[in-house]
Amino acid sequence: MAAADELGTVRDFVRYAVSRFNAAELTFGHGTTTALDEAAFIVLESLHLPVDDLAPWLDARLTLEERTHLAALIDRRCTTRQPAAYLLGRTYIRGVPFRSDSRAIVPRSFIGELLAGELFGGEGFALVPEPEDVGRVLDLCTGSGCLAILAAMIFPNARVDAVDLSPDALALAAENVAEHEMGERVRLLQGDLFAPVAGEIYDLIITNPPYVDAEAMADLPEEYRHEPSLAFAGGPDGLDIVRRILAEAPRHLSAQGGLICEIGTGREILEAEYPNLPFLWLDTEDSEGEVFWLTAADLNGTAALASPADSGASDIRVISRMPR
Repeated sequence: MAAADELGTVRDFVRYAVSRFNAAELTFGHGTTTALDEAAFIVLESLHLPVDDLAPWLDARLTLEERTHLAALIDRRCTTRQPAAYLLGRTYIRGVPFRSDSRAIVPRSFIGELLAGELFGGEGFALVPEPEDVGRVLDLCTGSGCLAILAAMIFPNARVDAVDLSPDALALAAENVAEHEMGERVRLLQGDLFAPVAGEIYDLIITNPPYVDAEAMADLPEEYRHEPSLAFAGGPDGLDIVRRILAEAPRHLSAQGGLICEIGTGREILEAEYPNLPFLWLDTEDSEGEVFWLTAADLNGTAALASPADSGASDIRVISRMPR
């Protein structure tokens, strides 16, 4: 008999999904990191239930229509290996929903967790003590627009410019901006990094740029191959675009401004290549040394932005890294 006929409750379908996902050896990393979390997300989101707590719904019995839909969705996740966010058309960062489809990578970033944490407006040590004082924010490589929208929520007086090279990604970002009613505060711009904002100055630059190296790009799991490769490929060692951002950011930061950037696992390379830059590495619940912070003073007050040839970068070991 079909799964829709044999299974009856939310608990049944979560267990069934975990078994199917493990048997299919799926790859996760698009908002969930385990088969159980992925199963819970798919079941709850497809049933239009809150995705933050599975427990209240475990023994809920499902209608035939719901069972049929869930069984088909679990099967599609296994056979097509599309990310769950694409199959469902939605995902979440820190509880905030975003539309998701193949026009842009699935919304996810350690920066989302950091922006919502104590480092931005919290008590004690904070990178930005007063979020209300932030007047302008730039989100480079915005993709679906998720970080730009989160920034507009966290910095209530800020105007946010969100830049991406891909017109398709910006079309999806526009839908997310409209859904969150941020059209008056988030401006979407198409172009290559800082090109669309020449002469503009910002209090904060946020960026989750492409940072996957060539070796890892050649070996991407199938789930990641459903996403735009433009959003991943960062050159031979994954840091080509990060280097460009470091070189150009000082011209676009206010005197008290700062840059927060996600780079994957390239910390050793950057620290060796830019020995005079005082990178502040920001850890999250699931990452260590994958996001850095630099102030405008850090970037302007050192001779750290030497060319790779001057810094001995050719001696640095390239570390393969996958996108989250």
